[in-house]
Amino acid sequence: MYNLLKGKKGIIFGALDSKSIAWHIAERCYEEGAEFILSNTPAALRFGSLKELAEKTNSEIVAADATSMEDLNAVFTRAMEKFGGQIDFVLHAIGMSLNVRKNRSYDDVDYNYYTKTMDISAFSFHKILQTAYKLDAIKEWGSVVALSYVAGQRTFYRYNDMADAKALLESIARSFGYIYGRDRKVRVNTISQSPTLTTAGSGVKGIDNLMDYSDRMSPLGNATAEDCANYCVTLFSDLTKKITMQNLYNDGGFSSMGMSQKAMHVYNASLELEKIVD
Repeated sequence: MYNLLKGKKGIIFGALDSKSIAWHIAERCYEEGAEFILSNTPAALRFGSLKELAEKTNSEIVAADATSMEDLNAVFTRAMEKFGGQIDFVLHAIGMSLNVRKNRSYDDVDYNYYTKTMDISAFSFHKILQTAYKLDAIKEWGSVVALSYVAGQRTFYRYNDMADAKALLESIARSFGYIYGRDRKVRVNTISQSPTLTTAGSGVKGIDNLMDYSDRMSPLGNATAEDCANYCVTLFSDLTKKITMQNLYNDGGFSSMGMSQKAMHVYNASLELEKIVD
């Protein structure tokens, strides 16, 4: 360990269980010397295992719906009370789509579900930033990070309305990042992570095939949750003070690829099989 976050205080939104990327980030932040509050919805607290993480990292849990301004105000207020003033970092690791869960195609979405997707997965990021900004809750050179995915720029089969949410999430990071950087010297970035088998992701049809494809396409292979946690630690640290308003790829090189040798090999094999079947 390098004590990169020694003395730093923060809030981590979205950890559910040991498969959550936010869970791994919390563990690494703790190992690097940080203290933080853990927050998730009351329902998630009932069905997840956040208490285990709280005990492991000596953290307090504050239940909150990240779409509720009242709840968010309570989380930030409690954090400032607990830590005796402003905090240093915030993680947004929140996302959900009922259209994806219910296998609704993009040309047949339920708009009530669509609204919920955007509110939970993107608007909540703006609400977190706005709440922190108005409370002046984050110190100068503090850091806010949200987790994204390359589908915010490229079309991925079955990713559905979550792609729209990720595109908006990244836009919010740029727009609010400008204001927060200009006025308070606070950094705002997103990490575009490789597809990762989280509890939520494991319920998405075809996730195994997507992960296999991504892994074959990436020269370094898929980035794991642990890789994401390490990257996030650097963004919360003082080593990255001048990085803001960026969507930063942590994907083994996938985002820069067109076609890899491994992926082409599988594609060619499928074509040969198709010829045999015909």
